[in-house]
Amino acid sequence: MSPSPSPMPAPADVFPLGGEVPVRRLGYGTAQLTGPGYWGPRGDRADAVAVLRAAVEQGVTLIDTADNYGPGLAEELVAEALHPYRDDLVIATKGGVVRTGDSAWHVAGRPERLREMCEASLRRLRTDRIDLYQLHRIDPDVPLADQLGALDELRREGKIRYIGLDTLTADQLEQALSLTGIASVQNRFNLLDRSSDAVLSMCEAHGLAFLPWFPLADGALTGDAAAALTDVADRHGATRGQIALAWLLHRSPVLCPTPGTGSPRHLAENLGAREVRLSVEDMSRLEALASV
Repeated sequence: MSPSPSPMPAPADVFPLGGEVPVRRLGYGTAQLTGPGYWGPRGDRADAVAVLRAAVEQGVTLIDTADNYGPGLAEELVAEALHPYRDDLVIATKGGVVRTGDSAWHVAGRPERLREMCEASLRRLRTDRIDLYQLHRIDPDVPLADQLGALDELRREGKIRYIGLDTLTADQLEQALSLTGIASVQNRFNLLDRSSDAVLSMCEAHGLAFLPWFPLADGALTGDAAAALTDVADRHGATRGQIALAWLLHRSPVLCPTPGTGSPRHLAENLGAREVRLSVEDMSRLEALASV
């Protein structure tokens, strides 16, 4: 008889954003509500509104969006679907990147530009304060102190509650922490890409939320990875995507994935990952899939 699998402790369902605001760790991202390249609409607007509402109805309390998804469209959809916002709902958005086409991204971190972007997001989201405002990319041509200084000023004015950063190195995070309070980080992190392990360790040490982007590896869970995932998934009666998300929830208590979809069925599948309990053996096999 095979030995029984060794259970892992159940992962925490909630993370205290900024050390004080509880959010359910498995959130919802809005990029897939826009067209290819995050440009223009995708499908019917009413369908996008319905998926956003379904996410909240199914227990999501963290909605992650950005001003350049659409551009502007994703934020407008969030407001149309969810405003007035429930007290327990945290809306996160991003600024610092300008779009001029479906494949054209321009980093824009001048203080006056960041203020304009934040003010525009406030209007689209129909709110006086953004819960989590994330610098979408660090502008290499503008001192980081100036970029964070602009966000700090907006925070002092009450227009931002918490500041987050997207796509940075451990050294950049250390520098940012020396300049101001940071509540969250967004870097690429998933079963196949652990290149931000050092950043994750810093988030754990400082109590920062880590919102991994491409949590499902952008559809790359194929080949040997698919075989391993399928085996683990079959033993749990789950899908491969659910196992990939459950691995993140078990991997670190600060990981707060926000997978996106425009499909109600896929939304329910993603959120079902909250119920999966991986074993020590499952985690060991999944850990071995890292490509870095």
